[in-house]
Amino acid sequence: MRLKGKKAIVTGGASGFGEGIVRKFVSEGADVLIADLNIEAAQKLSDELGTAVQASETNVAKNDSVLKMVALASAELGGVDILVNNAGITHLPAPMEEVSDEDFDKVFAVNCKSVFLTAKHIVPIFKSQRSGVILNVASTAGVSPRPHLNWYNASKGWMNNATKGMAVELASSGIRVNAINPVAGETPLLKMFMGEDTPEMRAKFLSTIPLGRFSTPEDMGNAACFLCSDEASMLTGVCMEVDGGRCI
Repeated sequence: MRLKGKKAIVTGGASGFGEGIVRKFVSEGADVLIADLNIEAAQKLSDELGTAVQASETNVAKNDSVLKMVALASAELGGVDILVNNAGITHLPAPMEEVSDEDFDKVFAVNCKSVFLTAKHIVPIFKSQRSGVILNVASTAGVSPRPHLNWYNASKGWMNNATKGMAVELASSGIRVNAINPVAGETPLLKMFMGEDTPEMRAKFLSTIPLGRFSTPEDMGNAACFLCSDEASMLTGVCMEVDGGRCI
């Protein structure tokens, strides 16, 4: 029960890594608001996990939607102690000059502007209570970029840099900010990263991971739980690679 009594928001929490984080947080005693565009999936997970979990239909790239998410967390959970910026998107693999304006804008809106918007509305709450934890879910793509995912790589590199900047600025207010950098995992985004889901493409991806497997939602839940718990009270500005050795 490492998160007993904690109240957490997990964006993009209805599937993939976000779902793994939600499940781990609930098992460790937290009350959780799942904020996701896919409200049907969010509500289904909420119903499964019980009264400790609420669902919110949220577009993390829209200011009004994020504001409603924070208001709902305050009303349903009674406050916020932990924010997990997990919602993310990628463009399909392509030479950098062939990615469309629309795809570029969408990647940076969901992966970067969302962090700005959640900070805008949640950092004041954390400052007022002199405590709070923010966890950004970045990617190994922001540490060791893959070809043909250039603008996705750049958005996750931005996220890692933002994490360190936030950590330095907010430390004096009692707020910790960290990130995890997952390697590709068994999530809905895997096919988009690879371009095509074939045994050959999977083998190519796995050959770059020394431990020889994709990451799982459970891996991310375990890492997120540690970084958001009081056990990590001396850790801020850390961008932890949860990657089976890929970035070595």
